[in-house]
Amino acid sequence: MKEPHNHAQVGYSMIVVSASLAIIGIIALFIGADVLFGDNIQRDATAHFNECKNNDFKSEDCEKYHSRINSEISGIYVDLDE
Repeated sequence: MKEPHNHAQVGYSMIVVSASLAIIGIIALFIGADVLFGDNIQRDATAHFNECKNNDFKSEDCEKYHSRINSEISGIYVDLDE
């Protein structure tokens, strides 16, 4: 006869999978009304970046971009007074 302990591990795995699917369903219920939720977040972030770019990344709320600019990859070069 086979070892019965493997059945318990499969059962626990099924519980974890069903719990994760339930969490995904709950999240979908909360943001389901706003189908462009991710798009709105991205548009707001892009608008903030462009505003910082126009101000040469000098304001305090633009400090999070300082590690990403002044490089060949970004193509954005500004003089940061640090």
